[in-house]
Amino acid sequence: MSNDGHTAPDPVATDLVQPSSARDAAATLKRLSTEGLSTVIRGAGSKMDWGRPPAKIDVMLDMRRLNRVLEHQHGDLTATIEAGATLRDVNDVLSRLGQGLPLDPPFADQATIGGILATNDSGPLRHRYGAPRDLVIGVQLATTDGELTKAGGKVVKNVAGYDLSRLMAGSFGSLAAIVSATFKLSPIPEASKTIRLTARDAASLAQIVRAVMSSQLDPMAFEIGTGSPGDAARSSSGAEPHLHALVRFASLPAAVDAQVAAATEALQPLAAGIQVIEGYAERTLWRSHASRLWEQPGAIVRASWLPASLASVLDELPAGAELIGRGAVGAGLVRIGGDESEQARVIGALRISAHFGNVVIRRGSPALKALADVWGPQGDRGRLLASMKRAFDPQGVLNAGRGPL
Repeated sequence: MSNDGHTAPDPVATDLVQPSSARDAAATLKRLSTEGLSTVIRGAGSKMDWGRPPAKIDVMLDMRRLNRVLEHQHGDLTATIEAGATLRDVNDVLSRLGQGLPLDPPFADQATIGGILATNDSGPLRHRYGAPRDLVIGVQLATTDGELTKAGGKVVKNVAGYDLSRLMAGSFGSLAAIVSATFKLSPIPEASKTIRLTARDAASLAQIVRAVMSSQLDPMAFEIGTGSPGDAARSSSGAEPHLHALVRFASLPAAVDAQVAAATEALQPLAAGIQVIEGYAERTLWRSHASRLWEQPGAIVRASWLPASLASVLDELPAGAELIGRGAVGAGLVRIGGDESEQARVIGALRISAHFGNVVIRRGSPALKALADVWGPQGDRGRLLASMKRAFDPQGVLNAGRGPL
């Protein structure tokens, strides 16, 4: 998406190729590599402006014709899915047998399976289920030498071969084209309720996080945030942001009610306000939570932090910045306002902070990306990433320099 929250146009390519099968994708990649044509692999295009600004693109390899659920082993809770299928359509199919792929990245209705895995993108469900790299158990790849390569398998306890599935997660299409992948599934919960807690200050929110992490509570999602829909996170005068936590329980109805009661009793003394939300209001709450940052102007970065350092993390947020993230995981998104020079200054400060870990630009203008590298310092791992790139893509034709390798 662009800086104003609208979908960004695709980078200009002189040719669009849509393979109709896995073998067609592999043959196409071999031809493009032999001819030295710069190629970007695309699904629905919801994240085409993520990563570094692309160099020249000769060909856009569009995977959307590969869009089937190839196999659903409902007894084993696994499914093999082609890369061009959207998460929404996949879960529509899987839900017929009461199961689903528990991923909820930004733009989940549009995002394709290949794109989600290639960016290793996740949302609030990461608290219970992990990121895509934690759910994938097998993958089929089309490589630039024209081969179809399989790694992993179709069962959860598979240990065959190199773990190429996880290597592809987060590679941004720089190494190979993901043709299909096999994932662990989860039963669809029968009931769901969310507790929304308002915190008095950063220290109180950090105390709520510690209380949940040290308890016997088992939430499906546990989010923290500054600001609320339609509110600024912090005014230019430095006033305190609106701090809150969302704790979602999903299971059998009796289990949900028991968890909500236990959580309310434990957390109410720590919060300035507490509310239990269910049904349509709960679904609306989570949709708003997922989209809020993306609907406002500014740069957005993905950041990590130690959950134990949350109070210090919140204190370091600059005026006008807003954060949402996984409370117990210590990862999320920060929206940064101001012009590009101010955004670059803030990103630089976050990258040298003792409380923030990896800081990557998710949304930013070309001017910002000229001032601050999207991926940040690579350090010693730069040589390792470069060697993997040479091994998988010796002609250097994939991804036009957008990705981390």
